[in-house]
Amino acid sequence: MNGKDVELLVLIGTRKGGFILSSDSKREIWKLNGPIFKGWNVMHMTFDQRDQRLHAAVFHDVYGPSTHYSDDFGESWTQGREAPSFPRPSSASRPLGTPEEAKEPQEAQELAEKVLKVWHIKPAGEDKPGVLFAGVEPAALFFSTDRGESWKVNEGLYDHPHRAEWFPGAGGLCLHTIVLDPINPERIYVAISTGGCYRTDDGGETWAPYNKNVRADFLPDKFPEYGQCVHKIALHSNRPNVLFQQNHCGVYRSDNQAQEWIDIGEGKLPSRFGFPIAIHPHEPETIYIVLEESDEYRLSVDGSFAVWRSQDSGESWERLTNGLPQRAHLVVLREAMATDQFESAGIYIGTSTGQVFASRDAGDSWELIVDYLPRILTVETATLK
Repeated sequence: MNGKDVELLVLIGTRKGGFILSSDSKREIWKLNGPIFKGWNVMHMTFDQRDQRLHAAVFHDVYGPSTHYSDDFGESWTQGREAPSFPRPSSASRPLGTPEEAKEPQEAQELAEKVLKVWHIKPAGEDKPGVLFAGVEPAALFFSTDRGESWKVNEGLYDHPHRAEWFPGAGGLCLHTIVLDPINPERIYVAISTGGCYRTDDGGETWAPYNKNVRADFLPDKFPEYGQCVHKIALHSNRPNVLFQQNHCGVYRSDNQAQEWIDIGEGKLPSRFGFPIAIHPHEPETIYIVLEESDEYRLSVDGSFAVWRSQDSGESWERLTNGLPQRAHLVVLREAMATDQFESAGIYIGTSTGQVFASRDAGDSWELIVDYLPRILTVETATLK
């Protein structure tokens, strides 16, 4: 992927619109386009390599959520014919994700049955052309079979009996992560804040929680079957049985398809709290995280911004600061870390204060490639030929 015919796109979603950074394979000169969806929350943008279509999940305080797509690399956008919406009440016995302003039970129920935001869009595998998945708030999984024109709810998860006991985190009750098993197309992992990690092995017909050994310090039972606040889950296609998780209460690895999780941060990292996690594109044992001081004080650890890297699946960690601002309190949200596919791996992080930092050498050194954007919600990459 290092030829002259390759272009890299860095897709940036912010609180006030979307932006697209573009560069060649050298990644030395960047062009910034945007804002697109000016004034809207761009919750997520992603590129479908199968048909070269860009997808965006957006939200407006007045107009609500919608999904859009672009077939010309972001130059123009088309709104999907039907946004995700619940066709009926869930069989869950209690309203979910109820905003504080909903004071009456009927009002609370109506709000709980309304899709408030689309958090994440995930293209399916090559074996399912035209199929996309979407995670929404309040937590549910949707799928599209027509390249994002319309959406249907996954009823197996929507009616799961645990759903009545999930509850909102600080960002709402959201299904924000969708991980597809690269070997078994019927296996899907989702992450819910606050609900935990759930897995299906039959294409979404049934779901079960997979949270063994993951802490939930905010609950009476510190190791419940479900109810954990997962912040992000990542999987590398070369090691489909191994998953990594950044959680409200630590960093974890599973070596057996999420059946059990191992704490890989205790005694090794200076904090148990952080949001994003990413895996090196060619080295599946190498992972990256950004930490914050605590869930109470959401600031850089020791007042110094850094990325932590492990090159041995979490057995040991190193703090990366070369080129990153010190004496700075910067926050990186769950969707705002991504990697590219070049041989010398690029790592990208976007901050809640509008900076995007990039590394062209797998994290050894960093540079600021754009500044003064609105609050950054998401960063993704797309490598084009």
